[in-house]
Amino acid sequence: MERIDSHQHFWNYDPDRQNWMTEEMGILKKDYGPQELAVLLEECQVQGSVAVQASQTECENEFLLGLAEKNELIKGIVGWVDLQSKSVSDRLSYYSTGKKIKGFRHVIHDEPDVDFMLRPAFLHGIKALRYFDYTYDLLISPIHLTNTLQLARQFPDQPFIIDHIAKPKIRDKEISGWKKQLAAIASLQNVCCKISGMVTEAAWHNWNPEDFIPYMDSIVELFGTKRILYGSDWPVCTLSASYAETYEIVKSYFDKFSGDEQDDFFGRNANRFYHL
Repeated sequence: MERIDSHQHFWNYDPDRQNWMTEEMGILKKDYGPQELAVLLEECQVQGSVAVQASQTECENEFLLGLAEKNELIKGIVGWVDLQSKSVSDRLSYYSTGKKIKGFRHVIHDEPDVDFMLRPAFLHGIKALRYFDYTYDLLISPIHLTNTLQLARQFPDQPFIIDHIAKPKIRDKEISGWKKQLAAIASLQNVCCKISGMVTEAAWHNWNPEDFIPYMDSIVELFGTKRILYGSDWPVCTLSASYAETYEIVKSYFDKFSGDEQDDFFGRNANRFYHL
């Protein structure tokens, strides 16, 4: 069974496009491309990836599509469109002519309006996704979980996936409120979850593998093994850990699971969710 990294990024560094990078993120302020990732995937015996947008422009889609044409390791793309635009259906139709863009996302956790995802114009865009059989990645923080529940209930036929386990404050060991809110969302069968992005929510370069076990226990308990996906969040993960270290956290945890369950988590679920 092929192993798939369901969440990683590429960019040619441009401070205007990657304007989310703060001063303490200096390691990210350079180009990251498929050739570098290919070495890391091979070392960990991972055969492919899903490239996720890192800037909110349609130029990003063309950039990722261009990389995918030349690199077979990119099995799918999560792009960006303005879901609030009146012409959103036209844009989704345009991208549906290709095969590599599987879904879209918006950087909701950076929006000043905590209710951004419930705006009527945004909801109109979410509704359009289903018509074209696209997925939607939820990039959120715990503060958005209440609205996420409302959104996912409103569109029961839309496949949603939560990025980075909704970014709990692992460095502060905050878990109970996060888990309680996530439980209601996990009860909805149209929502999956990526076990990704954990190392950057912990104390950078000052964490232990044991720090993540209660969070992985919670995700497996809530979502089961059929609705969870492995993701590295490379190269963002390098703020706190190497690719190999990030992979080893989850590999060691899932070693105690059956071979079939490991195949689901490390590949089969990504294939199912994104139609790779």
